[in-house]
Order: sequence, then structure tokens, then C-alpha cells
Amino acid sequence: MTLILEGVSKTVGGETHIFPTDLELQRGTMNVLLGPTLSGKTSLMRLMAGLDVPATGRVIWNGDDVTGMRVQDRKVAMVYQQFINYPSMTVYDNIASPMKLMGQTRKEIDARVRETAELMQLTPMLDRRPLELSGGQQQRCALARALVKNAGLVLLDEPLANLDYKLREELRAEIPRIFEESGSIFVYATTEPEEALLLGGNTAALWEGRVTQFGPTPSVYRRPVNATTARVFSDPPMNFLPVRKEGSELRFGAGQSTPVPATASGLSDGEYTAGFRPNHLELAPHVAGTMRFDTRLSVTEITGSETFVHLDHGGARWVGLVHGVHSLQPGQDLSVYLDPAHVYLFGTDGALVSAAPYAEAA
Repeated sequence: MTLILEGVSKTVGGETHIFPTDLELQRGTMNVLLGPTLSGKTSLMRLMAGLDVPATGRVIWNGDDVTGMRVQDRKVAMVYQQFINYPSMTVYDNIASPMKLMGQTRKEIDARVRETAELMQLTPMLDRRPLELSGGQQQRCALARALVKNAGLVLLDEPLANLDYKLREELRAEIPRIFEESGSIFVYATTEPEEALLLGGNTAALWEGRVTQFGPTPSVYRRPVNATTARVFSDPPMNFLPVRKEGSELRFGAGQSTPVPATASGLSDGEYTAGFRPNHLELAPHVAGTMRFDTRLSVTEITGSETFVHLDHGGARWVGLVHGVHSLQPGQDLSVYLDPAHVYLFGTDGALVSAAPYAEAA
């Protein structure tokens, strides 16, 4: 069971929403579409489902060209951010509704509903109505209705976005288990890099209608092929600054320099862009060779045990994520520190030319 997109694109009113895209998704895999709002996640899902016909290219399902096939004729299930249940029907009847439309027997329906309800931990609630359930239980009901169809392709479009933190964490832990037991191809859209890492599987990073990288989630995170992917797969986005390689040294615009790491030893001398994630900035040096950068603090955000610091570094906007709650004043000068082992190097075209040494070792 495979889903293949061959040069698939989408245009609306002459505006390109999805640029020609090639993807191959295998049976029994979790595939995350990661990108900011309007990056093309929902548009790509609609092409996969058959809700939209591509402007170019083909959609291949199990070796068959299904590009022009109606969504009703495909074994596809889709769950949206705004989960939908029928309020006047019980949980049992909500889950059973797709099978009734397919004309299956009462015995088949009952067996499948109870099997799926057990998988989704909804068995004690089958006689309740959706409004008698918690938000997480209502979303599980919507997921169960999608799974009961035995669809080969299950599309989840930011299904947890409207739930509170506790419920999101609960369902994030359950979805990989559900996916493993179903054997379907799962496609899960999210704006959150952390969610992609928790779900695992494969990740396609999207930016302005283009898939910038697709592969095993840890690999895409640790070794982004370009600065755009690195920006997408970092929350807050990766920080950047110019750097010049001169012989055995990397020279940063702030007067800092560091020995060229082994991963970059073969690079030609010249101009590059250094990138590093917010969580690698620190307020005090912890290892030998740490670089210091002088910045001005714009604003702080305290999130429980961590503090976001928004910084101005020579006109460039940086964000740091530091452990602990810190008493800092907007407008004050603030020195921050960076271990060179966490620095990526990108060429003038944005392509990765040297991964952070820590990523190579991971």
C-alpha cells in the first residue's frame, strides 16, 4: 500500500498554492506535514484525499492512477481541527455512521464499532452523546469515526489544535499507538516542531507551498538540508548571523572567532551564514571555547520553568530560550553565550554546507 505524488501542484485563481511536489508514503507509516500557517499543509492533504484535482501531476494509489477519482470512491478518512460529531446521536451511532453509509451488515458494524471504541478507549461512553463527553473524548470519537472505515489513508489536519494542553498531551501519546495498530498510512498536519518530534515517523517540512525536505523526523530535525527547513523545524525559528571562513577559523561579525569544526574543514574560504537554535543560547558560559555575543534585550516571556529572551544583535532579531526564571529588564545590555558545537553553516544559496558537530554525533 503506497501513496505517490508525482509532480502534483495546485493553483487557485492563477496563484500557486502548491508547487510541483513529489512524495512517496508507505503503508503503516506516520507522516507529519510541518509548516507555519498558509505553508500549504491543508492544500496538500486535499490533493492526497481527492477533494481537489491537481493542476499538474498524478496521484498514484497502490499502483493505480486515482488523480481524477472522487473522494467518495477512495478509501480515505479525514479529521479536521474543528472535530465534527452528530450531537443528537450516541457515540456508538456516530462511530457507526460511515459503515451504515457503506451498506455493511448490522453484525459487521457492531463488531467494528466495538473494536474501534476499545482502541480509542471509548467503550464506557458508547451510550453517551457527544456533548456529554470531554473535549478529548469528543476528538477521540471523531478519530474513531475515521478509523472505523478501515481507510488505507487517514488524514489528520491539526486535530489537536483546539484542545487544551493536557488533552493535547494525552492524545499525542495515544495517536502513535493507534497508528501502529491500524496499519494505515497516516498524514498529520501541524505547525509545531515539538509535536512532529513527539509523533516521530517521517516529516515533510513545508514553506510557501514547497516541500523543502522529507525524511525520518529525527534526521530532518538534526540535519536540515537548507536554512528554510531549519527555520521551519525550530520553535522559535532558528537564529542566523553572517560568518566568514578564513583558513582554520570562522570569524563572526561581532569580532568572535572559533576554530573551524571538522565537519567544515573542506569548505572554501568565503562568506556563509551561521544558524543556531534558541535553546542553545545561554546566559553564562558552560564549556571551554564558548563564544560571547553582546546584545540588547527587547522583551522577556516567562513560561513556567523557562524564559524566552528577545534580543537585538546589531539590528538582527534573535530569540533565546534559557532555563529558569530570570529578572531581566527590557532595554538592558545582555551578553549571551553560544557553544560552537551547536552551529550550522549554510551557503549563500541557503543550502546546508556543514551540520552542527553535535548533530553529526547524535
